[in-house]
Amino acid sequence: MFRSNNKQFAIYRILVLSLCLVYAFVADLSAQEFKAVHDGVEYAELTREIAGRPVRMNLLRLDLKKVRLDIVHAADAAIGVEKTSVIATHHKAVAAINAGFFRLDKSAYLGDPAGLFVVDGKLLSEAVPGRISLWINEVRRTTLVRMSRESIVGRIRIGDYVRQLTGINRELKQSDLVLYTPEFGPSTMTNNEGVEIIVDGNRITSISMRRGNSTIPRNGFVLAAAGEYKDSFAGRRIGERFSFGTQLQNPAAPEVNKANTKLTGDIVSGVPQLIRAGNIAITWEQEHTSKAFVETRHPRTAVANLKDGKFLMITVDGRSESSGGIGLYDLADLLLEFGAVDAMNLDGGGSTTMYLDGKVVNHPSDKEGERKVSDALLVTLRNKKVSRK
Repeated sequence: MFRSNNKQFAIYRILVLSLCLVYAFVADLSAQEFKAVHDGVEYAELTREIAGRPVRMNLLRLDLKKVRLDIVHAADAAIGVEKTSVIATHHKAVAAINAGFFRLDKSAYLGDPAGLFVVDGKLLSEAVPGRISLWINEVRRTTLVRMSRESIVGRIRIGDYVRQLTGINRELKQSDLVLYTPEFGPSTMTNNEGVEIIVDGNRITSISMRRGNSTIPRNGFVLAAAGEYKDSFAGRRIGERFSFGTQLQNPAAPEVNKANTKLTGDIVSGVPQLIRAGNIAITWEQEHTSKAFVETRHPRTAVANLKDGKFLMITVDGRSESSGGIGLYDLADLLLEFGAVDAMNLDGGGSTTMYLDGKVVNHPSDKEGERKVSDALLVTLRNKKVSRK
């Protein structure tokens, strides 16, 4: 009996030591692989075998007290596309990844963000309700980052008329109430089926009936109404005061929905959430995407808050023999290994790009090479703030 217990105890000790060694290897893996490239910027290239195929990835681990993050749209506009490397170079960033999903077609609206998009506290695109977004704010020489499924909506007031917008800086549909800001371009590109109110200096300066394509004032807006929304503007007068505000919508706390929200910082949407509070939480159904999108291996771009307070940016290459891409459950497992407590998926596929120190360091999957995208998440050193037009 005693010998048997000794033998069992010895086996138990070996098992425990083995598990400790495995844990230490996993826990220290990222520390061994990362190398400092700037103060506050660490970089790693890894290749793993996942489900029988090699997967190549590039990672940036950032100290947010030493670097800052900014979300920037291509050409500092609300529509249009540029390469991630071009956006980063223009703004003198040391590193960047592609960010949000966007309209990708051959129309004049190419580059319209597909979801909530805020730059420097200015709402430039409406939210898709329920989708995860990356919220970035500068506070006391550090960058605060959170990931939330809250929404921001735009609201306009003309005299006693108050209404929630259906869209911002996008194509006007048959029944729509869309606000156009100067970032959209010189004019609204609308047809002659709607009514447009031109606002300059917070006052209505003109009302355009069935003419469309109104010029957008540099210091104002154009409010375009189509379908059922047109009748709401009956009786509106030149000279009336116009105001535009934003409001937080939080399904988990409806009581905050009534309060006006002053926006600060930058916000970009992704889909879906990957990790919440240190646990895998892939909310693809609530975010209205598909199971196939989650499970199919694709190139991916993602971000994570780490338990040590740092911020992780990762790209995973795919659609090639040297890298087979990754599904989001495997990506979430990987991010947990690297210490993620919260994480979300950004645009991937041919858009997946990581830029560092003047060059693209991953391998974009499009046969033409790096794809032009709507917007990018930029990293700048704290003594070199990102330039804005």
